[in-house]
Amino acid sequence: MKLQLLLLSVNIINFCLAERQRFDHYKVYRVNPTNANQLAGLQYLDGNSKDALVLNNVHMGPTDFFVAPSYLNTFLNILKGLDLTPELIDNNAQTSLSLDIEPVADANRRSDDYLWSEYHELNDTHHWMQNLVAKYPGIVSMFVVGRSFEGRELLGLRINHINLRLGKQSIFLEAGMHAREWISPATATYFINELLTSKQPEIMSLARSYVWYILPHANPDGYVHTHKTNRMWRKTRSRLGNNCIGTDPNRNWDFHWREVGASSDPCSESYAGPRAFSEPEVEALAQYLRKLPEPMFMYLSLHSFSQLLLYPYGHTSQLPENHRNLRKVFNAAVRAIEKRYGTRYTGGNVYDAIYPAAGSSTDWVYGVLNVKYSYCYELRPSGYSFWTGFRLPASQIIPTGKETTDALVEMIKAAAQIEGYKIH
Repeated sequence: MKLQLLLLSVNIINFCLAERQRFDHYKVYRVNPTNANQLAGLQYLDGNSKDALVLNNVHMGPTDFFVAPSYLNTFLNILKGLDLTPELIDNNAQTSLSLDIEPVADANRRSDDYLWSEYHELNDTHHWMQNLVAKYPGIVSMFVVGRSFEGRELLGLRINHINLRLGKQSIFLEAGMHAREWISPATATYFINELLTSKQPEIMSLARSYVWYILPHANPDGYVHTHKTNRMWRKTRSRLGNNCIGTDPNRNWDFHWREVGASSDPCSESYAGPRAFSEPEVEALAQYLRKLPEPMFMYLSLHSFSQLLLYPYGHTSQLPENHRNLRKVFNAAVRAIEKRYGTRYTGGNVYDAIYPAAGSSTDWVYGVLNVKYSYCYELRPSGYSFWTGFRLPASQIIPTGKETTDALVEMIKAAAQIEGYKIH
């Protein structure tokens, strides 16, 4: 207990002393490796330079680097040696950041003033969730998955409308695994609000037919760090005895861990950790999922960006046993998401649709817990638009929430029809 208190005190001191990092004259370059030598060179660069940050994942295909001005000449010379020609995407990252300064949520606001016109800090969301428990007694309750490395609770909401139906199944939605993907928790909280307040019959039926578990912030330490210190932070904040901080929590799950698309280098953005489940956040979530009292019908993971809907597997191009049904549900979702605003989603199995990536939550739930329907959304925007990707303007939170809700309604209906599970 004394050690935990000491660690918490140190974290509070560091939090108070931290200054928000600026990115003046940082540049964003895109490269496209096409052979093993180029790929290996970029992977080495990913793990050995803090001044050339990978923004997606080093893979055969478009890979974006975020480059400090002091490292620019070295970076360009490395690419020249690899016979790679970079494309300049952003000439001054801080200027792009300053075009759309994110409003800071008021810590003293009333909890019922929580709106989706801005991105909220962690405490604001937790206060709002606590308020929902009081507002919807007997329907909404809080659950605690566990604690993060820095001691924060992983708080979620359980929504269960009481009815006479026996054998209710659960749906688990997880968001915020990667810290800088702010649209992910914002969409999760928007969907919570829809389940509780919508008057649309289809959404009301969906809310009542399942027990819902929604975890908006699966990586709370990283999320706080993006608000207070470094907007572009991706990983957890664990200290594992090396010079670099954090692990990619979506490469840390114990299913074909670190086989492909994940790094053994602690300084890499896709570092899988020293072992599977090394991260307390990941291990706690896995244990919580194992113990859900209701059978899990579907697992949903929200990320950004690229406008993709993905299903297993990430470690191999071999398709899952029920891939035809996964595809039927996929088709229903992408058709639905396009209707409202014309937003086009593509996707498929992770390995082929985006890049190899072993050790994800969706693969573990599918492969270990045997949940038939496990999906990952890469939310707005499409393509590799860097600043509008991780920094999707707050004006797009509600449109993203609406179209994602449309997709969730239709995909769950499609899966239920396949399984003969009636939505009431």
